[in-house]
Amino acid sequence: MYAGAAVAVDLFGHATPAGVAWLRCLGAAVVLLAWRRPSRAAWRGRRLALAIVFGLVTAGMNVLFYEAIARLPLGTAVALEFAGPVLVAALGSRTVRDVLVLVLVVCGVVAIADVRIAGSFAGVAFALAAAAAWAGYILLGKRVAVDGDGIDSLAIGFAVATVVLSPLAWGTGEVWSSPRMVLLGVGVGVLSTVVPYALDQVVLRRLGQARFAVLLALLPVTAGVMGFLLLGQVPSVPEAAGTLAVVAGVALRGREGTGRAVEPPG
Repeated sequence: MYAGAAVAVDLFGHATPAGVAWLRCLGAAVVLLAWRRPSRAAWRGRRLALAIVFGLVTAGMNVLFYEAIARLPLGTAVALEFAGPVLVAALGSRTVRDVLVLVLVVCGVVAIADVRIAGSFAGVAFALAAAAAWAGYILLGKRVAVDGDGIDSLAIGFAVATVVLSPLAWGTGEVWSSPRMVLLGVGVGVLSTVVPYALDQVVLRRLGQARFAVLLALLPVTAGVMGFLLLGQVPSVPEAAGTLAVVAGVALRGREGTGRAVEPPG
């Protein structure tokens, strides 16, 4: 996912944030459809409807987040967007330990993200909308993993979302003049969408929503580790403390065992 984010940076100077998000959606749809080739049954009835809603919410989440980071410091946008998984985890909390886990991961993410009070009202609005979409992604992703066609539904969802969001392609005009940039767009789709979201389907089939939401706190930790290993970026004391808090929270949540997966409401 973070390798894909690094590739996306090269495109921001040649396309709008929403345009880059649409290229990501297009690249993911092309690769997923070529890989999975969903059966005719997957394009019918309730499973098709679920796949379409899931794809639109997920693609919308990406568009909103890209628009947010165009207006806010990255750390602030990440922390605000994380409100989505926090809400899902909070609704799934049943014990004092669950609450302690939530406090640990929230404090850890805020410390790692290096939140700064800067940016615009529009940026905050985009980030909070992305947070709501992320919560929807978790809830719908669980349904797709259990009741839908899993990765096949992911392919269908992104194919439909690419068509529905095609007006955003107007912000990608310069990209089509360079085969290299087109390839980068496909690469963003593979790295930031196909690989992580396909893995999410595997994980969501085995875990409840609340536990999965807590595990998402490992994303900023991973970013910090990659920055240290590949870029030599030494974490500050607050970032190191935040990493330890997240790891402690995830470890504490993990001790409960897999148990019965928490099903989506309804």
